[in-house]
Amino acid sequence: MANERIPGCGFHHLALRVRDFDKSFQFYTDVLGFRLRTAWGEGDRRAALLDFGDGGCLELFAGGAPEQPEGCFWHAALKTEDVDAAYAAARAAGAADDRAPADVLLGDDNHPKIAARIAFVRGFDGELLEFFCEQ
Repeated sequence: MANERIPGCGFHHLALRVRDFDKSFQFYTDVLGFRLRTAWGEGDRRAALLDFGDGGCLELFAGGAPEQPEGCFWHAALKTEDVDAAYAAARAAGAADDRAPADVLLGDDNHPKIAARIAFVRGFDGELLEFFCEQ
C-alpha cells in the first residue's frame, strides 16, 4: 500500500556512528556481505554507504565516542520523491528543524558519486529523521 502523504516513502538507510571504522566496515562488508555503494571523508570524518543487498543501506560514520550508548543508531532515513514536501509536512506538524532541504553529492574521487536531496527533522522524542531522495 502506497503512502499517500509522502510520495515514494520507504526505508532508505540507518546511520551508525562507530568507534572503530575499519573494524566495523570489514564486519559489515566481509562478514555480512553488504556492498559498498560510495564512501567519502578522512579520519574521524570518514563515511561509507553500504547496501544490505535490497537497496536499503547502512551509513557508517567514523568518530564514535567511547561514551555513546551501545548499539545506538544515529538517524533513520526515509526515502521520498519530494524531500521538500515531506520536510514541510513534518515541520507543520511540530517536528523540530535540524537541517533544511539541501542538495548533496556523496562520494569522493575514489568512489561513485551519489547525488541526493536531503533534510532532517527531530521527532517528538528527539529521534533524528532524514528525508532522502537520490537524484
